[in-house]
Amino acid sequence: MRILVTGGAGFIGSSLTRHLVLDKGVEVLVVDKLTYAGDRRSLAPCEGNPGFRFLHADICDLPAMQAAFAEFQPDAIMHLAAESHVDRSIAGAAPFITTNIVGTFTLLEVARAYWAGLTGAAKDAFRFHLISTDEVYGSLGTEGLFTEQTAYDPRSPYSASKAASDHLARAWHHTYGLPTLVTNCSNNYGPYHFPEKLIPLVVLNALEGKPLPVYGDGSNVRDWLYVDDHARALGLVLARGKVGETYNVGGRNERRNLQVVETICDHLDRLRPAARPRREQITFVTDRPGHDARYAIDATKLETELGWRAQESFETGIGRTIQWYLDNEWWWQPLREKVYSGERLGLIKEKG
Repeated sequence: MRILVTGGAGFIGSSLTRHLVLDKGVEVLVVDKLTYAGDRRSLAPCEGNPGFRFLHADICDLPAMQAAFAEFQPDAIMHLAAESHVDRSIAGAAPFITTNIVGTFTLLEVARAYWAGLTGAAKDAFRFHLISTDEVYGSLGTEGLFTEQTAYDPRSPYSASKAASDHLARAWHHTYGLPTLVTNCSNNYGPYHFPEKLIPLVVLNALEGKPLPVYGDGSNVRDWLYVDDHARALGLVLARGKVGETYNVGGRNERRNLQVVETICDHLDRLRPAARPRREQITFVTDRPGHDARYAIDATKLETELGWRAQESFETGIGRTIQWYLDNEWWWQPLREKVYSGERLGLIKEKG
């Protein structure tokens, strides 16, 4: 089987690529623009494998995407390429509109033309799988869960752009018959996570003795999903999911942001003791504009129809994640020095 994976050098994309190539023996072409958050080093375990190929290209580049489809002849596309950081979308939305909306449109059109030229079993088996986020659903109160029937209510430029890409994929299925699948996931964490996101940022700041920023009072709740569990879910949906359907992927691991930060501090105090408890580094900062109160995914459909289960609890997953960062300074240290050193992002600049 041949799968074209966009954004395969990113956090979730690289986990998926490693799963497909190393665990499943699938032939994969990764297409990645290698923006600041895309790192080919995350694909190091796949390099040299005869089933792995890499193309440095932008998904908005129509001729490049047409050539990739024509040359690789994929059986499916798993589309993860996206600008994905809420804070960065607040500071500047343009890249999110371009990549997440225009890029998805470009891929849908290329895939539609390619699929139309297929015949027989190849045409029947082709899939376009869009990987999205639970943030498209908006914000929950203290109770309830996001289901596949939850109405969309995006609150940030990032989530609005992802909602648009979801709608495009579904529209291309209903209008043109393109066999699409959509998955919406909760917050991922794990190895190879770019250090602007909460968990790696806190781990690395804690190791370096820097402040550990917590927005507001730290009461915002997220449902945490270990990235390799997510990769397994994506492979299962592609293989067995029903065309035109949506599947929510969640870890059933709700935690307040402050709880997450405190857990990381306690783990690091045991694994690499410092002069003072790392909880003393926690610093409460002005909340993010429009910060959603709570996300929580109901993964019942995925669990009951396709038989998926998360293998990692938050306790086991966070332990594995922290240990990975302790063991793999070669991966994150260059990023901290040259790309992102831990400064706050997403502040709205006042116009003078």
